[in-house]
Amino acid sequence: METSYERGFLLNSKKILAAAVSVAAIASLTACGGVKDDTTAGADSGNAITIGTTDKITSLDPAGSYDNGSYAVQIQVFPFLYAQNYNTSELSPDIAADDGTWSADGTEFTVKLRKGLKFANGHDLTASDVKFSFDRIKKINDENGPSSLLANIESVEAKDDTTVVFHSAVKDDVTLKQVLSSPAGPIVDEESFSADKLTDANTIVKDNAFAGPYKLTSYKVNEALAYAKNDSYKGLTPAKNDVVQVKYFADSSNLKMAVQQGQVDVAYRSLTPTDIDDLSKDSKVKVVKGPGGEERFLVFNFNIQPYGTKSDEPNADKAKAVRQAVANLIDREELATKVYKDTYTPMYSYIPDGLVGHEDTFKTAYGDGNGKPSSDKAKKVLEDAGVSTPVELKLQYNPDHYGSSSADEYAALKAQLEEGGLFKVDLQSTEWTQYNKDRVVTEDSDGSYPVYQLGWFPDYSDPDNYLSPFFRDGNFVNNAYSNSEINDLIMEQAGETDESAREDLLKKIQTLETEDLSTIPLLQGAQVAVTGANVKGVVLDASFRFRFASVTKA
Repeated sequence: METSYERGFLLNSKKILAAAVSVAAIASLTACGGVKDDTTAGADSGNAITIGTTDKITSLDPAGSYDNGSYAVQIQVFPFLYAQNYNTSELSPDIAADDGTWSADGTEFTVKLRKGLKFANGHDLTASDVKFSFDRIKKINDENGPSSLLANIESVEAKDDTTVVFHSAVKDDVTLKQVLSSPAGPIVDEESFSADKLTDANTIVKDNAFAGPYKLTSYKVNEALAYAKNDSYKGLTPAKNDVVQVKYFADSSNLKMAVQQGQVDVAYRSLTPTDIDDLSKDSKVKVVKGPGGEERFLVFNFNIQPYGTKSDEPNADKAKAVRQAVANLIDREELATKVYKDTYTPMYSYIPDGLVGHEDTFKTAYGDGNGKPSSDKAKKVLEDAGVSTPVELKLQYNPDHYGSSSADEYAALKAQLEEGGLFKVDLQSTEWTQYNKDRVVTEDSDGSYPVYQLGWFPDYSDPDNYLSPFFRDGNFVNNAYSNSEINDLIMEQAGETDESAREDLLKKIQTLETEDLSTIPLLQGAQVAVTGANVKGVVLDASFRFRFASVTKA
């Protein structure tokens, strides 16, 4: 939904801080630029927690990103109304003062804020900032942003400085609080961020516009970041350390070497399965694992896939037959065992194992009915639809954002799809920053990839988060897919308070979507980090967030 909102309060003049932003790499903490901070400048960089990752940042502005690399930064520096405490999936107030209350008719959700909240720059954090934060995400509606998560919110109202009212399009929306804790939920400073366009990272850092556990003191995108503890944070998870540095690596082999040699204290996303296996035998490091939730899947662009609506020969029946043939040829067991050494498990459903509504619809609908591929079944579905073979299929994957094992994964998929001569696969790859732009269908573009790789790291621990972002109108996948029946059922389950009835709706959605095949789930996996032997407090739990705030060193 692309509803434009009026801003309810006049903004004060933006306060420009005197300190200049440095984008120098963080060779030492005293060299960090950004907002000048006496605590940061005097800190002993040897005691800093150093994190290593291969993830990439799309945008520091929450309105312009919907990816794990960006969110990993945002959860450290921006507050949320609700979040999870450590080792639980249950939500608690972060900067909210209470659990929130629904109106008698189930259309209004009222949240009270803690009193005396401030941003690191001294600006007051009030209900006006909360309204502003949600309004701008919907108004900007960036193609790479999280606006699809806010589809159930009709409007946001600031009653007074500490009272916010969310007007819901879905009565008694059981997902609303989860959404408020998601990538659409960071609260930003209305005096520093633009209301109708993305705000660049330099402006955010220069304005010290942070109210989470940390503030960023240096920011060089996808190279190096420096964080300092934010003493003005009054939320759920205050930092137990004073300084965190994050180093970005081009590949997992260098990240593995860095954690082995003590150059980083924690390696998180993404080491290869072989790396993790090797490191588990190294006494100098520790492997930390958390509950699963991550998903790897294929996406079909309904415009330009073979026989898609914008192809040279558009034909809905043939296009669907191509998708079904692909589904019949995939061997998930091979991918899980040979490529990922069982660090991932086969995923035969849209809702992962362990969440309500999970049902292995793909195991029965495709292949041999027991999880194995069937070239005979794939051949028949193509013949019945009149599709000539081999079908030429351009298959795209990303080599950096989803880990270097993606190359092996998609080489295996290519071999599986070419089994029996039904497909001729042109396998290609693109770096993430360009990939994430090229994949989407917009008003001005049909997208560049007919079939392509995506991954999913959940926003919150609820089955809705594996449905709404993928299949509801306005979803983040942006692959030109729409089904009004599924759209309505997704809205219905969100407001269904009877658990049994909701489970029935969730299963019905999966059955219908298994027929449509907008996407094909492949694998689900656990969270994994590797730390130095002297590092404590790395918590990977059902919040699906790695929070730097709990990490300490002996």
